[in-house]
Amino acid sequence: MASSSSSRHSSNNKLAESENAAAENSNNMSWGTELWDQNENLGIHTNRGIDALDKFANFLRDRVTIETEYAGKLRRLVKNYQPKKKEEEDNEFTSMQAFRNLLKEVGDLAGQREVVSESLQLQIIQGVTLLSKALREDRKKCLSDGAMLQQNLTTQLSSLERAKRNYEKAYRDSEKAVDNYKKADMDLNLSRAEVERYKNIMTSKIQQSDDAKNEYANQLQKTNNLQQQHFSILLPAVLSRLQELDEKRTRGIREFIIGAAEVESSVAPIIARCMEGIVKAGESINEKEDSFKVIERYQSGFAPPTDIPFEDLSKLDPDSLQDHYNNSMSNHLTMRGTMSANKIKKRVGIFNIFGSNKNSLTADGQKEDFSDLPPNQQRKKLQAKIAELQQKIAQETNARDGLMKMKIVYEANSSLGNPMTVEGQLNESEHKLEKLKIDLKKYQGYFERANQAQVANNSPQANRNQLQNGHRTSRHSNGSADDHHDEGDDQPDDAGSLSSSASPESGLGTSHTSLPGSGQGSANENAIGEDAYFETEVEPLQPLGTCRALYPFEASSEGSIPMNEGEELQVIEIDQGDGWTRVRRANDSNGWDEGFVPTSYIECTLYA
Repeated sequence: MASSSSSRHSSNNKLAESENAAAENSNNMSWGTELWDQNENLGIHTNRGIDALDKFANFLRDRVTIETEYAGKLRRLVKNYQPKKKEEEDNEFTSMQAFRNLLKEVGDLAGQREVVSESLQLQIIQGVTLLSKALREDRKKCLSDGAMLQQNLTTQLSSLERAKRNYEKAYRDSEKAVDNYKKADMDLNLSRAEVERYKNIMTSKIQQSDDAKNEYANQLQKTNNLQQQHFSILLPAVLSRLQELDEKRTRGIREFIIGAAEVESSVAPIIARCMEGIVKAGESINEKEDSFKVIERYQSGFAPPTDIPFEDLSKLDPDSLQDHYNNSMSNHLTMRGTMSANKIKKRVGIFNIFGSNKNSLTADGQKEDFSDLPPNQQRKKLQAKIAELQQKIAQETNARDGLMKMKIVYEANSSLGNPMTVEGQLNESEHKLEKLKIDLKKYQGYFERANQAQVANNSPQANRNQLQNGHRTSRHSNGSADDHHDEGDDQPDDAGSLSSSASPESGLGTSHTSLPGSGQGSANENAIGEDAYFETEVEPLQPLGTCRALYPFEASSEGSIPMNEGEELQVIEIDQGDGWTRVRRANDSNGWDEGFVPTSYIECTLYA
């Protein structure tokens, strides 16, 4: 066992040594020495390498396009599934809150894909493009230099070949001249002058041969020197530059691939946090809490009806049997109304401006005191309205205090500003604050009466009164109880509420319960029918004086009328302590417009 372990250790050492030796040899190998005769193939190889770099750049561009499209589609997906305005009331449920958080996290994911796209474009693709352009220019220069070196070598080889051919020809001519001279010298028939001529020709040819030989030797030496320099110095330098160029391209691809991965890795922690957020959003869903919120939203606050007592018809007077049947049917329908409050039609007279404050409607079609809602929902709405008004009062108080401080500073140092410029803003702030306090007091009264009505409705006596024979209580979907009194009953139940909470939204002050459509008239509505309207003519009130508008006023609620600054109007009813004065003015159709305006916005001049 020990020997086998040592042998494995030895083999591992040998493998490591061989790898190190191979790496060292690869570092020592050069294209200039190893591939001296592969200049053309090296040119093709380097061109293919740069083409591969361009292909990698195209791949990154296509990926950037995909990332951009993916991010855009994710953003559109999030936008399309954002809760609509009509679904905002469902936002209180944990499941809907979780879904909104999910959409937020998916939007953040889209942002991270956009970061990847932009980073790849700016950091990687631009780098690859610049590198490819530089490599192509360097390769072109290298190939041009290599071609020039090869041309110089080829020219020198041609000169050597030419010198060699000249030498060969001169040598053959000299040998022939020598032979001719020897033959002439042996021929006794030739004169000495003729022999001398052959001798001179031989001497000349030998000289030409020697000159050609020397030229050939000179060219051969030059060629060998150039060839040696070409293959040992000049060409290796060019091929080494090509090698460096190709290694730079290879190294660049490695760095760009790693860089692209690092771009992806840089957003991975954020994407992981997005995933954690999605998981956290899912874990935040609480089915019990949502169930409780459903109860809280839809709970009417009505007490379930008590047992219906047995009625012995034989003990009833035959003449009152039909009336008893009608009352029973009416009570039965009213009981059904508690389950389908939204389907019951509301009765509003044409003189609703002078009616009870419960008939005034808000901008969304609900009554001002939300009495058309079940008791629990009414109290929730009133609580929200009170909180909203309290917040507005706090903001307006801070604004007023700031204006007062500014005015004090201006009065102490007139160089900082004119205190009169703040006066108008301060007056407007005071009027707004006064109006908000009036509204707050009004809604606090609504809330107090809603609580009192709920306590009364939930008492055992009230439950028993619902089913008393001959004196039944008709409970409407708005949670208010209008008793059907006998003919001798003259006072309506709403008379007290009218005199205790008057506002321009309700249409009149504390002394208007005797006008048609209010007070006693509301007690008689039930005898007319669901769709009946009051059509009683009212004598116009005599003016009590005149008033001038100190500030412009926009009528934002039913029962009030707008006025412009400086406008003259008739006073037909003075302020009853609620902060509103009833005024009148002529309109374009030869008629009159009547309504309420804030008392603090006008200056009154009453008749004696």
